[in-house]
Amino acid sequence: MPKSKVRDKVRKRKKVAPEAELAVAANDKIESPKWLAPVMLANFLLGLIWIVVFYISGTRYPIPGIGAWNMMVGFSFVGIGFTLATRWH
Repeated sequence: MPKSKVRDKVRKRKKVAPEAELAVAANDKIESPKWLAPVMLANFLLGLIWIVVFYISGTRYPIPGIGAWNMMVGFSFVGIGFTLATRWH
């Protein structure tokens, strides 16, 4: 009786599977750089403080000449913080 081709495929997968698991296990040990968390938190806080100062000052500060663009600056700091948060392990 002829052998099933499915059995051969399963045998080949079992031989390859441990090698794939080792590669994934090696990638699990990756740590984020030590500077990432402080810079991320600093961006979050700076953006929050910037926006709060903008509202409290009646839209005159932190930079008087740009007006409502101060909101964009504050949200840019927060956005940079979120971008860094996606790289944190």
